[in-house]
Amino acid sequence: MNAGAWRAAGIPLAMVLVLALGAALGAWLTSRHYRPLLDIAQVDLATAKAGRDNMEALAGEQGRKLGDLVLAGQERERRAAQAQADAQELAQHDYSAGNRLLQERTGGDPAPAAESIIDQELGL
Repeated sequence: MNAGAWRAAGIPLAMVLVLALGAALGAWLTSRHYRPLLDIAQVDLATAKAGRDNMEALAGEQGRKLGDLVLAGQERERRAAQAQADAQELAQHDYSAGNRLLQERTGGDPAPAAESIIDQELGL
């Protein structure tokens, strides 16, 4: 091979070598620039995931507590209705006796009886 052939083969080889060195240098500079940003983003991602997991746990716990409160409210409502029914049953005798007294006192009509009792209470 003569000098011209070596030169013809060396120029493309040199260009490829310069391009490879440029690409390597570009990759190194890029990694130096973006690595801290990627590290910060990774930390932020880990923090966000931990926060999300915490919020999911709190939402689940809140849902369970809300369900417990609903059940407790229903139980209180049931007990209140039962207590009201029991009280009404216990007061039935007294209510009947009061109506009898009212009817005896005024002649039997409950409206004038209530009116006279209210008038007495108000001093009219």
